[in-house]
Amino acid sequence: MIAGIKRVGHLLTKELIELRSDPRLFGIVIMAPIIQLFVLGYAATTDVKDVPLLVADGDRSAESRRLIDRFDASANFYIVDVVTGGGAVEQHLEHGTAWMALTIPPGFGTDVASGRPTKVQVIADGTDSNSTSVALGYARSVVASYSAERSALRVPGGVRAAPIDADVRVWFNPRLESREFMVPGILALLLLVVTTNLSAMAIVREREVGTLEQLNVTPLARWELIVGKLLPYALIGMIDVVLVTVVAVFWFEVPFLGSFPLLFACSAMYLLSTLGLGLFISTISQTQQQASMTATFFFLTPMIYLSGFTFPIENMPDWIQYVTYAIPLRYFLVIVRGIFLKGVGVDVLWPQMAALLACGLVLITLATLRSSKRLA
Repeated sequence: MIAGIKRVGHLLTKELIELRSDPRLFGIVIMAPIIQLFVLGYAATTDVKDVPLLVADGDRSAESRRLIDRFDASANFYIVDVVTGGGAVEQHLEHGTAWMALTIPPGFGTDVASGRPTKVQVIADGTDSNSTSVALGYARSVVASYSAERSALRVPGGVRAAPIDADVRVWFNPRLESREFMVPGILALLLLVVTTNLSAMAIVREREVGTLEQLNVTPLARWELIVGKLLPYALIGMIDVVLVTVVAVFWFEVPFLGSFPLLFACSAMYLLSTLGLGLFISTISQTQQQASMTATFFFLTPMIYLSGFTFPIENMPDWIQYVTYAIPLRYFLVIVRGIFLKGVGVDVLWPQMAALLACGLVLITLATLRSSKRLA
């Protein structure tokens, strides 16, 4: 056993020397995750802000001006133009200069002042269905707020129904900023991409440079070869966890309410899956280019799309939802967001942790069974 540990140590030293001798790897394992975090941290957001809005004010009254001011004061809209007729709406929407249009009919102010029911029309581009749905919700909220205010002042005296007050409270992510939801997920995404690609090159690189034959004549056991190959990339993954977490908390100001040791432990379980997947890919590939293409197109891209990172799993067809249970990223997304935003512990996350550990053990076992010190 002691001799085996020494052999693993020698192989680990060899791998670290190879990593240090390749300056490109520094950019891949250290700088690339930080750069991607900065880019995705700003770009990967589902918030809809500064929606370009065209106003077609056919009334030109004080009341219509008050409604327009409500939209103008909202952080979710900015008014690109105010016109008197609705003829310009189609042109603005077709050219993309406005995503939405607010049409106020003639007589709007008179109807509001007299207490008669009236309507305004909101027209949306609709090309981006998700953004349109969110923007329409913002527009309804602005109109409802204005309606409630004018209704309270409408008729002096008299009996009126008590207003309905919706007391809204948000427990997690109270600012409703999607960045606080997306950035922890980016940590899981970066670990998957970086460690899977690096470990996918492990055996293939030895085969390409001809050193696999030298490893064949060494007394290394199969498990020693695998541990020695994967341990350096596991250390790199843990370094990336620290770096990304620091940037997320101190630069993006994402709250970290949970336990950092728990995040480390769960990340180690997750790395079992990503490194095992990479090793499996290396056993079915002949060249580094083939390994990279296989990892990207056959594994990483489908896993990202089906994990819930991009699209909600609940919105997927039932048969696809069953497929997602085999994706480790699905479980780690729940874990990392729960630790960051909710501060939950093992008592809540244990089902995801158990599933993540099971995925890792299965992938490592499968990769070990496929791996061989013999030349392919």
